[in-house]
Amino acid sequence: MLPYFPFEQDSYVMTLGVRALRPDEFLIEVDEPHYRDEVALKASMLATNPRARFQAWPGTEPHQWETVTELLPLMARQHPRHFALDVEGERWRWRNHLLGTETHFTPGEADSLPLAPLDWLGRQVQEDLLVMDGTREGLPMVAGHLCFPSMWSLDEKMGRSMLDIHAPVPGFGPKLGTSTVRLMEGLKPGRTVTRVNWAITVTNRLDLEPWTLPEWRHLFDGITARDAGERCFLRLERQTLSLMPRTGAILFTIHTYRAPVATEVEDPARRRRLAAVLRSVPPETSAYKRLTPFLEPLLAYLETEAPPRAVNS
Repeated sequence: MLPYFPFEQDSYVMTLGVRALRPDEFLIEVDEPHYRDEVALKASMLATNPRARFQAWPGTEPHQWETVTELLPLMARQHPRHFALDVEGERWRWRNHLLGTETHFTPGEADSLPLAPLDWLGRQVQEDLLVMDGTREGLPMVAGHLCFPSMWSLDEKMGRSMLDIHAPVPGFGPKLGTSTVRLMEGLKPGRTVTRVNWAITVTNRLDLEPWTLPEWRHLFDGITARDAGERCFLRLERQTLSLMPRTGAILFTIHTYRAPVATEVEDPARRRRLAAVLRSVPPETSAYKRLTPFLEPLLAYLETEAPPRAVNS
């Protein structure tokens, strides 16, 4: 099962659903069974089309370096089996035990890493990493390492304000725009906030960039009440927002998880809850989330009593 099930009531409600990160929660999550494959997929995608997956405005090097120097100590402290960091004077040594790699660099020194700082950091984690300038009006996106988006791209969002970025989301501006800006402007260093966003898709691929749609569009066809549980996938984005203390950069992380709907609704209460939420999604939101083509067979699947699970003797 996925680590989150973000449906807290029996109807769809557009809400930020943001809360403070608890002391026992990690800013960067390590999904160990999938870590190597997902990081390798990132590397492959970046090799194929680097500009589509990493962009940074000139002058954002301090923002990128601060993200590196804030996250690496945290990751080494929270995941000591997977990562280690040694600091001797100005020189840092980073060991990634999951990848079997070791990197030596000096923060702020441009040539001490083989890649731009945020690009290098994005290859150490499963999360997508996006940086907004918290000191500028509108909180524009100024850097991004994005390999696993849900139908958007850096080309269409870089440099745009937070409200502009979310303009395509039905109802976002009037319902959540002001509160979202207020939340981001009120962030404090060391006080990360988190939320979980959800979608349902017809593919388990992580890279859902807009230009990939022709490759999997056919998967919308022929879904029935009998197979919707296996052919539809719950896709969750565990998101965090953190304010960098020196540059005022806002780091937005997205860790994407996905699994067949069937595995997430074995509990009858979960099955009923998801059906109730989907029943109440407004038509414009259903269209935006690409639920409409398979919504009725998926609801028929969810509203049919699940067969009892086999019990091993």
